[in-house]
Parts: sequence; structure tokens; C-alpha cells
Amino acid sequence: MKNHPSKERTLVIIKPDGVQRTLIGEIIKRYERVGLKLIGIKMLVAQEDFIEKHYTLDPQWRRVTGEKTIEGYKSKGLTPPSEDPLAITEKILVGLKKYMTSGPIIAMVWQGANAVKLIRKITGGTEPLTSDVGSIRGDFVVDSYKICDEDNRSVRNLVHASGSVEEAEMEINHWFKKEEIIDYRLVQEQILYDVNLDGILE
Repeated sequence: MKNHPSKERTLVIIKPDGVQRTLIGEIIKRYERVGLKLIGIKMLVAQEDFIEKHYTLDPQWRRVTGEKTIEGYKSKGLTPPSEDPLAITEKILVGLKKYMTSGPIIAMVWQGANAVKLIRKITGGTEPLTSDVGSIRGDFVVDSYKICDEDNRSVRNLVHASGSVEEAEMEINHWFKKEEIIDYRLVQEQILYDVNLDGILE
């Protein structure tokens, strides 16, 4: 049962703007009602070195993020601030560290079938302006890349969600000790995962 799809896990962080806008309950509700299970949660004020480590757990993050940013500028007919992906991400990282340490955040571990993809779908795209209506970012944020670039800051998009199962594993290990994650049973899991829906009728 350990490797059953229902055991997939992902990391979610409600960022400082999500906490300040009192959206903690709304965000948690969105993930709960799809059938995911909250198995770890804590509030903290993160330090800059901890946030830098989070974003650079994947050694390819700096290069890939820089290349995507340059491509994004060019696709809009704009000139990127640099043609060097690492120079781009150095600047992005400075903004992220300032943003993510500006106030309390909520770190969470969620578990369930397709947890990574479901949470990414419910959360919405990185840029709130182009996120789908019905997603957290699409429903609650007015921010855009254009405004962020003009203001020289990170996009305020309420939530961080792991991008893949592999990324989630690295991030969970970074944010949580093993004993901070609770293994327990929810009654609704029988409805979601039991093959024959046994035990409903008396």
C-alpha cells in the first residue's frame, strides 16, 4: 500500500500575501474539497538562506528559470534585462528571498492520488493575470508579470506548489522533519479509494 497512488505527496506554501489577506482557510478548503488530505502544517517566518536553499534544491533551477524568463520577454516582443540565464535568476532570487521572508508563511504537506497535478491545477498558473477563473490565483489576485517588472519585485501569487513528484519529495524533506508528518486515516478515503465501496450499507 506504501506506493499506492493515494499516497502521493506534495508541498504547498501559503506565501506572506496569502496570510496577510486572510485567505488561509479558503486555500485549505479548496484542496480539502477535492479529496486531498492534509498531513503536515506549520506557521513560520523563514530566513533568507532557507528560502534560497528551497529554490535551488534542483541544481537546474537557475538555468531553466532564467531561460524561461528570457523566452517570456522575447515572446512579448520585449528585450530581456540580460541574455545570461544565471544573471536573470540571480535577480529573481533576490526578489523571492525578500518576498518570502517579509512575514509569516504556512507550510503544508498534502497527500492523495495525483496530489501534485491536482494542487497545481487548483492553484493556477504562476502569473495570476493569465490564471484560469476558478483557480486560487485566478480568483484572488490582480498581479501580473508586467506590474512586477515595473515595480522590480516578485509576483505576488499567494501560493507555492511543488512542480513534480520528485520536486515535492525534495521540498518536503527541506521543510519538514519526518515526525512532523502525521500518518492517519480519514473516513472519506474509503469512499475515494476502496475498490468495492464496502461498509456503506448497514
